[in-house]
Amino acid sequence: MTGGFNITIDRCYETMTSKERVLRTFNHEKPDRVPINYHSNPGVDTRLKACLGIGADDTIGLFDALGVDFRGVGAPYTGKALHTSDRADRIVDPLHGWVLRYIQHGSGGYWDYCDFPLIDAGEEEVSRWAFPNPDDFDYNVLADQVRHNKDYAVFAGNAGLGCVINNMGFLRGMEQVFVDLVSDDPAGLLLIKKFIDYQFEVYERTMNKIGRDIDFVWIGEDLGAQYSPLISRSIFHRHILPVHKRFIDLAASYGKPVMMHTCGSSSWAYEDYITAGLRGVDTLQPEAKDMSPEYLKKTFGGRLFFHGCISTAGPIAFGTADETAAYCRKTLEIMMPGSGYCFAPTHSLQDNSPEENVIAAYVTAHTAGRYR
Repeated sequence: MTGGFNITIDRCYETMTSKERVLRTFNHEKPDRVPINYHSNPGVDTRLKACLGIGADDTIGLFDALGVDFRGVGAPYTGKALHTSDRADRIVDPLHGWVLRYIQHGSGGYWDYCDFPLIDAGEEEVSRWAFPNPDDFDYNVLADQVRHNKDYAVFAGNAGLGCVINNMGFLRGMEQVFVDLVSDDPAGLLLIKKFIDYQFEVYERTMNKIGRDIDFVWIGEDLGAQYSPLISRSIFHRHILPVHKRFIDLAASYGKPVMMHTCGSSSWAYEDYITAGLRGVDTLQPEAKDMSPEYLKKTFGGRLFFHGCISTAGPIAFGTADETAAYCRKTLEIMMPGSGYCFAPTHSLQDNSPEENVIAAYVTAHTAGRYR
């Protein structure tokens, strides 16, 4: 930390609960301040908590200090591990079987996907691949989770719910996933079906328990590179949009909006999603083509609510605290008019982000994010 930096986050005067604030924002009605969310990698998270005098394991304490308005709920898995490995240099996800190895870099490290156990698999091997049984989740705890977070904006799902390209890439490798989608490869399409069917059934049972009590559903898909779509429109309409429509329609049957994580240059698909019933979009990398705050607000303002836009590759990582604050103020000036904007990083804050910059961003959310 830079000596003398003000690490106290004075939350602005609030007249609404988090739930009220977020729901008004989703409906493009004026709240007391912009809703706030937070995601980070472990390294910067640990440093940030230390700077604010918060215990390393006290995530709720950090949320309270930052003014985070969102809380996720989900049914925990109670079944046995389906996939294991005896390699000390690998982590195998026990539910899905994807493999990770640790990659070090200049500011820390992260676990990245590797080995891709189904990269060469045919239909028979894919058919044998184990995914969790929806019976092996404890749906009975969901109501208590919702009650415990009753004053917050409660969501079911996450950026990986309903995600085809990324999740299949973890098992099959990204290149093979694109080949599967282009060629209608039977093994690749079977894997998508098995994975999405299991995810959807868990989601459906979750909604059966608490669908009337939550505030929104979060799903995701990686749709764009920095300058272009990752897939053609024909592939999108054939293999991606129908998957997401299932999730959107189920949420709509409970009267709940869906917010979708969309990495990279993704706005090319937003009109189709609006037609399908999508209400909000997340991530919103401003460096990517047609993803700037100005473009999004002008093109989709009033029709979609926005969650993100605070780049994890911009001043918050490479600038000063003053530059970060100025950048966040500018984004708020563009996105706040007419409501419909939630302040959040585009992705998890990376370990190369100085904690004084992260604090500056959230201080700015409170000082410049209040509606008059």
